[in-house]
This record gives sequence, structure tokens and C-alpha cells, in this order.
Amino acid sequence: MKFVRTRIAPTPSGFLHLGNAYSFLLTKILAKRHEAKLLLRIDDLDRERYRPEYVQDIFETLNFLEIEVDEGPKSLEEFEQEWSQVKRLPLYEAALKELRETKQVFSCTCSRSQIFQLHPNGVYLGNCIDKKFPLDKEESAWRVNTLDADFLDYTSYPDLRKNSLLPEEASCYVVRKKDRLPAYQLCSLIDDLHFGVDLIVRGQDLFPSTLAQLDLARILGKVEFAKSTFYHHPLLKGPDHSKLSKSAGAFSIQQLRHAGNGLKDVYRLLGKSLGLSEEVCSLEEFSLLALP
Repeated sequence: MKFVRTRIAPTPSGFLHLGNAYSFLLTKILAKRHEAKLLLRIDDLDRERYRPEYVQDIFETLNFLEIEVDEGPKSLEEFEQEWSQVKRLPLYEAALKELRETKQVFSCTCSRSQIFQLHPNGVYLGNCIDKKFPLDKEESAWRVNTLDADFLDYTSYPDLRKNSLLPEEASCYVVRKKDRLPAYQLCSLIDDLHFGVDLIVRGQDLFPSTLAQLDLARILGKVEFAKSTFYHHPLLKGPDHSKLSKSAGAFSIQQLRHAGNGLKDVYRLLGKSLGLSEEVCSLEEFSLLALP
């Protein structure tokens, strides 16, 4: 089985942690296994949290993990000049224009706190659909009405065909934020189509995003996205069994490096975090034990 291209797609919103390293290494292994090109795509449209030092940390982490990408930026300067998502805004805006013209979106003014007031888990219940606010209303986001969404077909790595309904946490997903910038679901979809990615590696926590993007691709008529293969890997947990978080600085690769840990130490930590039966000290051992 061969793939054309896979990608590493970090967000520069904090220093990368052990969970990011795990995902990056899995992607490297799968790219090599299936003779796919490895693209570095940095998702930087969350401009409020963007920091140049976080982008620099991405390059330092990839270098530390001995991951060489085939395509994408090689430095902070090259990223900002040529590869930032800001450079692809016309592509995202064209998709937003199509969604608007085909009346696939509605305007929503709900805040995060208001959504949590209506549902304890923050599930959006379509509160603004019937309010019919103008799409140009100030402080409003654009959402896709998914209340009648159908089953979505996809391929789970390596070649298992599955289908699923859009989960409630992805209900009426946002495609344009209140700051009028395109949202993650739309940008990620358009980028994967633009770069020709056909193997998408991401954590299990992003499975709802996969389905949201499959739904959005169907709406936009981007049938090629549904031909992609998706590998949703398990998540690493911290000592208290909580999800690792960049915002909390948990198991930061930068901290591990500064404490004198080498790459072998990172492999050992990954093996322990995953509960592997044998000690892991190299990429080859990690590949044999951590992947199907």
C-alpha cells in the first residue's frame, strides 16, 4: 500500500510536549512504511495565541526527534515568508464564499459560556439557527447546520471502510470565527486538499474533527477528501491520567531537553506512557511495538 503524502500539522500555541512527539514519530514511521512524502504544515491562524518562539520550538523538536520533512518550511523565517496559513487566506475565503452562496451556514452569536449554560459538556444545540441573524452581524461566527447530517463514510488505517454519524461534540461546527478568520475545520480540510495529503495521522481526540471535515468536504463537493485514509492514534496520559496539554506545559520536549534527556530517554518515556511490554530505545523498536 502506497500513499502520496502525509503531514505533521502542529499548532504554535505552546511548547510541544511528549504527546506531540508521539504523533510526529508515528507519522514519520507511516510515511517511511508507505513511501509517502512527509509535509510540515503549521496551523497558525489562531493569531491570538501565535508566538514566534512556539514556531521555533517546532523546528527544534523535529531536529531533536531526528525527523526530516520532505516538504514545508525549514526555518521560522521561511515559514512566515512562504508557508504561513495567512498566505492561503484566498483559498479559505473562496470556500467560505461558496458556503455563503449556497446557504450552508448560519450566523451564531453564542459565547462559550452561554453554550455551557445550555449543555454541561459544551455541546452546541443549534441555538441560533432559527434566529436567522445576518451573516455580517458583528461578533458572530458562521456555523454549518448539521442537525440533519447523514452517515459519513471513511477509510480507517490501513484499509478498513467504516461509517459514522457526526458526534454531538462536532454538532454545527464553526467554519468562520467571530474575528472573521476561517476556523480550524475549514482550514485543515482546504490545506489537506491543497497539498494533496491522502494519509492523515491524528489523535483519537480529533476523530470528531475528522467527521466534521468529511461532512464539510461533502457539502463543498470535495469528493477526493473522502478517499483519504485516517489513522487515529491513542492519546498519551499524564501521571494523573489526564490528557497532556501544551497550555499546562506537561512533559514539554523543551523541558526534557534542557534537563539533559536524549532521544533514547524520550523513547523510554513513550514506551512507559503507552504501557508497552518491552523497553523502547530506538525508532525501530518503537515502530514494531507501537504501530499495527
